[in-house]
Amino acid sequence: MTTEATPTTPSTAPTSTAPTGRHVWTRTRGLALAVVLILAAAVAMAAVRSTARHGALDPRSADPYGSRAVAELLDERGVSTRVVTTLGGARAAAGPDTTLLVAVPDLLTHRQQTQLNAATAASGGRTVLVAAGSWSVERLAPGVTADPATSNDSTLAPDCALPEARRAGTAETGGLRYTTTHLDADSCYPSERLATLLRIPAASGGGDTVVLGAPDILRNDRLDEQGNASLALQLLGSRPHLVWYLPSLSDASAAGTSERKSLFDLLPSGWLWATLQLFIAAVLAAFWRARRFGPLVAEKLPVAIRASETTEGRARLYRKADARDRAAAALRAATRTRLAPLAGVPLAQAHTPEALLPALSGRLPDDGRSLHPLLFGPPPGDDAALIALTDQLDALEREVRHS
Repeated sequence: MTTEATPTTPSTAPTSTAPTGRHVWTRTRGLALAVVLILAAAVAMAAVRSTARHGALDPRSADPYGSRAVAELLDERGVSTRVVTTLGGARAAAGPDTTLLVAVPDLLTHRQQTQLNAATAASGGRTVLVAAGSWSVERLAPGVTADPATSNDSTLAPDCALPEARRAGTAETGGLRYTTTHLDADSCYPSERLATLLRIPAASGGGDTVVLGAPDILRNDRLDEQGNASLALQLLGSRPHLVWYLPSLSDASAAGTSERKSLFDLLPSGWLWATLQLFIAAVLAAFWRARRFGPLVAEKLPVAIRASETTEGRARLYRKADARDRAAAALRAATRTRLAPLAGVPLAQAHTPEALLPALSGRLPDDGRSLHPLLFGPPPGDDAALIALTDQLDALEREVRHS
């Protein structure tokens, strides 16, 4: 059952519809609480991770994530280990009898990466890059590209002709995956046909560069797993001297440069993929929840609802959404529908100014007023103007009925 009715409002001064501070807090407190909880969880996780990974990949650290065990095993085999924390020290140490291990290559700026590659390219020694991402690998090992997706498996088989890998067997190299344009490179420990360990021979000097996708084989708590110890000792023990480069953010060589990493450079690739998966899940959830696919189907209501309740409910929704344009359009359309039969205009032409306005003017005294702004004008600018429009439409309808 449908009944045409117009919402009526007392002629008293309108109250402000602007949301108060209390209303804003009520609407947003849930979101604010969620943000606070996320930030607190992030700080707690960062604190826990910073404690758990103290001394990560430091050959002097006996913590689970340190690398003291592999350094001591190398020392027993006559390989000396020296730690440097500056780019100058790393460049000066490069030589044919030295293995230079870069623990966290992504901490280096592009300028530092270029300088380090220039020092090691023709040194005749070995350079080992541990978990070098897209930020650093293309400059430290030209011709090598890091894949955005990491390996799903941590333990992989060598599946290559590199003697060190074949002797070590299965090892925990799963992590970053690489592709290379060097045809003479050894691509080992593949994950979905992408290597997690590459050895690229130098163009001259007899040296080479080893790109390792994960640091697990160097960690104290993982060294005795699989063939990790064998692979680590062979990769780092090919020369009598091992220089362990731990890049430092306080290195003077990084100062004075204008290079800045973007937010996406700082985020690990796994976070980007996780965000994409969450976005796809949200789209699928929205699609699942969208239950209406096509035109609405009219259904009979199980109970009779009074027209006044329907009108009041719609009016409250319009007010909550500040939809004065829709409210004014509904009021004008209902008024034109009721005025058309009184003026002798067919309902099909009730919303046509050329048909309705002359007929109404013939039934009203010629006082010089224009009915077009009232019945077909623009939407009101505020609530007071909307109330005034309602009063004027009511007055016009009464005048036409009694004419």
